Amino acid sequence: MLNIVTADGVAEKLVIQAIRERAASANHAIEMAVKAIMENVREEGLPAVERYTRQFDHKVPYEISREKLAEAYDRCPKELIAALEHAAANIRDYNEKLLPRSVTWSSPDGGEVGRIVRGLTRVGIYVPGGTAAYPSSVLMNAIPAKVAGVEEIIMVTPPTDNLNDAVLAAAKIAGVDRVIAVGGAQAVAALTYGAGVIPKVDKLVGPGNAYVAAAKRLAYGQLDIDMVAGPSEVLVIADETADAKFVAADLLSQAEHDKLASAVLLTTSKALAEAVDAEMIRQTGYLERSEIMECSIRDFGCAIVCHSLDEAAALGNEIAPEHLEVVTADPEGLLPKIKNAGAVFLGSWSPEPLGDYLAGPDHVLPTSGTARFFSPLSVTSFLKTMSVIKYDKATLEPVKDEIIVLAQSEKLTAHANSIQVRFE
Repeated sequence: MLNIVTADGVAEKLVIQAIRERAASANHAIEMAVKAIMENVREEGLPAVERYTRQFDHKVPYEISREKLAEAYDRCPKELIAALEHAAANIRDYNEKLLPRSVTWSSPDGGEVGRIVRGLTRVGIYVPGGTAAYPSSVLMNAIPAKVAGVEEIIMVTPPTDNLNDAVLAAAKIAGVDRVIAVGGAQAVAALTYGAGVIPKVDKLVGPGNAYVAAAKRLAYGQLDIDMVAGPSEVLVIADETADAKFVAADLLSQAEHDKLASAVLLTTSKALAEAVDAEMIRQTGYLERSEIMECSIRDFGCAIVCHSLDEAAALGNEIAPEHLEVVTADPEGLLPKIKNAGAVFLGSWSPEPLGDYLAGPDHVLPTSGTARFFSPLSVTSFLKTMSVIKYDKATLEPVKDEIIVLAQSEKLTAHANSIQVRFE
């Protein structure tokens, strides 16, 4: 099942290239279809949203009341509600500790400068419907926004025949303000431009299919987005001390997402790679999504046998995975060498699903190598800052000539005049 290669300067490069190329952007036909939807919603508003919703979902958009959310909450098993509440508490605590504060101080010139931190006014959360309904994603997207002080959170989800009770319960737990049953590119367009009862938002977050992803790309600039996420991925760096059963289970936990998911093992032990391969075959035999996992591992999974953990860390930095597990005798010792990853999990008892569901840090993470420059979603994703400057005459006068010189050097005489008139 698991392709095992030895790092030789070439083989591992081919693996990395295949992982990157699997996440190709939406094809031209999808882009053109989505562009038409976006333009029609911009021009026509709600009637266009309703027309596309009838065409694709055979329904019309509608708002889900707070009473319906409460009913969904009550229908969920008590153990599920307890788990969601526990996860919500951890997510809230984590983001509260990350929350930056407004601050001012005296500048070297004696004036007052600083920064004001404020939450965005309105944020949209896209939640897929059908089999891709994930209540954990509702918590991960909404709670950081709440902690940031976002004034209104609008959640959209496709109007399926049976809306997922756990998703609606998660919306209640997270404090989502409005839930509207509308999905697809038309939902993204409505949140971008505003469409009747669907208000336009400042930022849109949350996963979706290729049409939703394409719509978010086109919407960017009219609003902010979290990221255009590619297929899920996990990379495990392990030495001979790792438990093959644990490593195999963690690789499969990402491979089950979809056939484009990537699961990679970087190890200094060929024996471990072979043992992990055997364990993956054994565990796949009793897991439900075996066909998806087998395709994912066959096409985008592998084990690369490295000469050292330093080489493994360097390769990991080049791949820049969404999730990176370090399962070695001294995981903390390798951490300073890990530069590029969405989330890092240290040790045998910190499996990736711990981060997906309960630990507190967000599971909305950069994929497809974008961890080189993107960061996980968090409270800071829903904040904006404003700089503040306050001088009086006594503090402006000593620096006025320098401002005038700088303005004149740029031939901006009105800028210079703004200073000069104050001291005539």
